[in-house]
Amino acid sequence: MATTDFKDYYQILGVSKSASTDDIKRAFRKLARKYHPDVNPGDQVAEAKFKEINEANEILSDSEKRRKYDQFGRYWQQGGQTRPNPTPGDFGGFDFSNYGSFNELLNELLGGLGGGGFPGGGRTSYRQSTGPGAPGFGFDPTGGGSAPGNSAPGNSTQFDQEASITLTMADAFNGTQKKFRIGSDALTVKIPAGVKPGSKIRLRGKGQMNPYSQQRGDIYLTVEVQAHPFFKFDGDSNLVCEVPISPDEAVLGAKIEVPTPDGSVNVNIPAGIRSGQTLRLRGKGWPKPKENRTDQLVTVIIKAPKTVTDKERALYEQLNSIRSYDPRQEVNSVKL
Repeated sequence: MATTDFKDYYQILGVSKSASTDDIKRAFRKLARKYHPDVNPGDQVAEAKFKEINEANEILSDSEKRRKYDQFGRYWQQGGQTRPNPTPGDFGGFDFSNYGSFNELLNELLGGLGGGGFPGGGRTSYRQSTGPGAPGFGFDPTGGGSAPGNSAPGNSTQFDQEASITLTMADAFNGTQKKFRIGSDALTVKIPAGVKPGSKIRLRGKGQMNPYSQQRGDIYLTVEVQAHPFFKFDGDSNLVCEVPISPDEAVLGAKIEVPTPDGSVNVNIPAGIRSGQTLRLRGKGWPKPKENRTDQLVTVIIKAPKTVTDKERALYEQLNSIRSYDPRQEVNSVKL
């Protein structure tokens, strides 16, 4: 930036020179939301303003750059900091280090992909490519910047976009379709049966437009699955659940119904089972692509009633008086 092109970054963001980092962050968010190109399509004035506030935020949110800017004024770059010249498609080299991720910024500015979102509880988030040579709004599917050797302006991976989609466990188990919108593009995403948390779905050619090659990057959807009150994932394979049984069922054994993802099945409870023991239902777990389903692990919990009838109490008291089994036999002799 030439000395004759000096800009008052504090004035651009509308903050005082004593503003805190949080004050600067809040001011930038407010202005970015107002002048973002997606909110003002085709508005060259808004785009120029957006670049300007990005540039101001880049300097003032960096403690070292801000110190030199405050010390040297219009000559701050000659004081030891030279900002790289922006390239075509660059939005001022905005530094996102003030945010935990690019999700935080765009979700607040736009409320999701292009102001859209997933029906049925789906949601999206974003990450930006910030590696060397990456334009300001290129996207890196890893969220960690450009990979070595991929910093050329025409590299489409800089314009890949990463989003997350949240599914119910039923949708993840059975597979489903979700519709959402990015700008003017309406997308229908087919979710295959058996996706799990962390699964990746690639949408080719649906990411950001590369202004150099005029090719669009990809979108990588990361699947999140809502917690279920009964079923849980056991690492990377089986489903697990807990099923309560009564004390008499534990002593005498029983045949009970246990829910599985595709309906209840009868399960034999062996006599004398202990609370916390696990039974395996083979092939009743989670679908696996081109393979059989995993297993469902059922942990049995002996559950005593909180209230009983007078007749039940009398029988429990009678059982207590004639019981020959001492459940604490193994701990009676424990000493330090």
